[in-house]
Amino acid sequence: MNKRDSEALASRLSSQGYLITDSEQSADVILINTCSVRDGAEQKALNKMRMLIGKSGQQPRKPLFGFLGCMAQAHGEKLLEEIPGLKLVLGTHCSHKLPEYLDMLLKGEREKIADCGEMDAPPVFLKDHSLLQEGSEFPLVSAFVNIMHGCDQHCTYCIVPETRGKEFSRPIADIVDECRSLAQNGVKEVTLLGQIVTSYGKRLISASPEGLSPFVQLLEEVEKIEGLERIRFTSPHPKGYGLDLVEAYSRLNKLCESAHIPLQSGSNRILKAMRRGYTTERFLEILSQLRSVRPSIGLVTDIIVGFPGETEEDFQETMNLVRTARFDNAFIFKYSPRQHTPATEMPEQVPMEIREERHARLLALVNEIAQEAYQHKVGETLDVLVEGLSRRNVNRLQGRSRCNKIVLFEGPSAWVGTIRKFRIVRAGQYSLYGEPIETEDN
Repeated sequence: MNKRDSEALASRLSSQGYLITDSEQSADVILINTCSVRDGAEQKALNKMRMLIGKSGQQPRKPLFGFLGCMAQAHGEKLLEEIPGLKLVLGTHCSHKLPEYLDMLLKGEREKIADCGEMDAPPVFLKDHSLLQEGSEFPLVSAFVNIMHGCDQHCTYCIVPETRGKEFSRPIADIVDECRSLAQNGVKEVTLLGQIVTSYGKRLISASPEGLSPFVQLLEEVEKIEGLERIRFTSPHPKGYGLDLVEAYSRLNKLCESAHIPLQSGSNRILKAMRRGYTTERFLEILSQLRSVRPSIGLVTDIIVGFPGETEEDFQETMNLVRTARFDNAFIFKYSPRQHTPATEMPEQVPMEIREERHARLLALVNEIAQEAYQHKVGETLDVLVEGLSRRNVNRLQGRSRCNKIVLFEGPSAWVGTIRKFRIVRAGQYSLYGEPIETEDN
C-alpha cells in the first residue's frame, strides 16, 4: 500500500511538471513516504531523513524535505520541531494536497507546513499511475489499485486505525473504470488493495440475491474487463473467507490461485488477546477449503512472535500450526509496541532477546518448508506473466506464476507483458528457474 501511494503521488507530481531524479544529490524535493506498523520502520525513516538533511548542508542547493504517510499522521507537527530542516509533514488523508503545498513552499509563501487533518471524511482516492515500470523503459505490466482506505478491525497490537482512519470503500464502478483504463494501456494484472480487502463495501453495498459479499461482487465485475488477464488482492482477513469467496477461486478464471492470509499466531489464547476474531481451527479449515478448490494454490501468511504474554507453549503451538499449514512463505515479525495500542499496556511484555530467538526458530522452519514447496515445482509447467528484468541479474527476465512464484529465465525483452509457458528446471530458496516451452506464439 505504501508503494502504491508513492507511485500515485509521483505520477501526480510528474503530470504537473516535476521530474523524477536519478539521485538524491540532484533533487530539489526529497519526500519520504513512511510506515508506522513497526517501530523499526519509523526509526529507519527518521534516520534516513536526518542523514539526508545533514548531507544537504554541504551542497550549494538545499532540497526541500518532507515526510508523508502513516508516521507523519501519527506524529504530526512535532516532527517539524524535532528535525531542523524538515519543511513538510503530510498525513494519510491529505496526500492529495501535495502539489499545492509544494508549490507554496517552493515559492516561499509558507516556511513550513504540517497537515495531518481529520480522518472522518471520505478520503480522496488517487488514481494516478505511471505506465512505465519504476526505473526502466518497460511498460507497466502489473498494477496496484486501491479499493478502500482505513481499518475498523482494531487488533490490539495495530496502529493502522489511528494512522489510516476508519474504513471507506470506493464504488464498484469507480474501481472497474480504473482497472479498465489500466488494461487499455497494456496492464495485464491488477492487485486490489486494502487494509482488509474482504471488508470491502460493508457500508456501501448489500449482499447480492445469491448471497455474494460486496468483495466477491467486485471480483466478478473486474473479471469482465477485456484485456485484463489476472486478478490478485491483498490483504484479506480470515473472517472474510466465506464460502462465496472460496467458491470464487473455482469459477473466476482471472482470479489467481494465491492468497496472503495473515495468521498472526498459532495460539488461540494469543489470538483472543490480539482481538483477531477467529480460532486456529477455523484458520486451518479455510486453508483446507481453498486447497480443495485450487490444489495448486500458493499460500502465504504473516506471523507475530513475542506478543505480550506469549509463553513457550504458545509459541510451540504456532510452530505446530506452521508445520500443519505448510505455507509457501511467511512474513515473520517480532512484536513491536505501538503508541496508543492496548497491547503496549499489557502485562508480561516478552523480552527482546526472547522475541529474537523465537523469530530465528520460526524463520528456520518456514524456510525449510518453503524449500520443499519450491522443489516440488521442479518439472512442472507454469504459465508465467513476464514482468521485466531480474532484479539480481540483468541478463535474465523474471515473471510470476499464477500461484505467485517468481520465475527466472532467459529470453528477449519483447516477451515483457506476455504470458508464456515455462518448464521449471531448478528451484532456489524463494524463486524458480524455467526454460520456455516452444509454442506457435514463440
